[in-house]
Amino acid sequence: MRVLSRFMTAATTEDRFPAPNVPEVAFLGRSNVGKSSVINSLLGAKIAKTSSSPGRTQSINFFEVRWPGKPNPAVVFADLPGYGYARVPRDISATWSSFVDPYIANRGCLVLCLALVDLNVPPQESDQRLLDFLRSAGRPFLMVGTKADKLSGNQLRSSLNNFAKDFPNLKIVPYSARTGAGRDDLWREIRTAAESGTTPDQRAFA
Repeated sequence: MRVLSRFMTAATTEDRFPAPNVPEVAFLGRSNVGKSSVINSLLGAKIAKTSSSPGRTQSINFFEVRWPGKPNPAVVFADLPGYGYARVPRDISATWSSFVDPYIANRGCLVLCLALVDLNVPPQESDQRLLDFLRSAGRPFLMVGTKADKLSGNQLRSSLNNFAKDFPNLKIVPYSARTGAGRDDLWREIRTAAESGTTPDQRAFA
């Protein structure tokens, strides 16, 4: 799928969030799980900043996505700060809940949360806490297993089985930002959520 995209804004307070006129998809996960790489892979452009140093994203970064030939944006991607990285200064990470929690809990246009996990790392307690938070907020979500290309076929199956045991009845989409594996599957989930979360007038542009 080819799309057009642009960076909108970086927000660290609720009043800096974009107007909630378009369905939004949030990308969440531990630091260095590859949120920005997945976004860039989906959009086909290096629009989200990536870094080998975890904890770089310290705001919610919003990206507008438009289908070619359509005048209005179809969906907005929200790249949230990663969690679980000790080297992020405590005075910075302590402020994240002041805008991340309200975003998840109150954002009316948020139609899908993508909980990203590294398939090369065993399931973590912090991942479970994220899923519990999304459930308590009543948010639809699915899990995206990143860096799938680093695992052989047997290793990938074993990793997916481990996550399925820890997170039963949860859909997991294996993904590789390097090879593009899983891109079509994830876009299908995103587009379905975006179209189901739009008004009839907005759906005409999808």
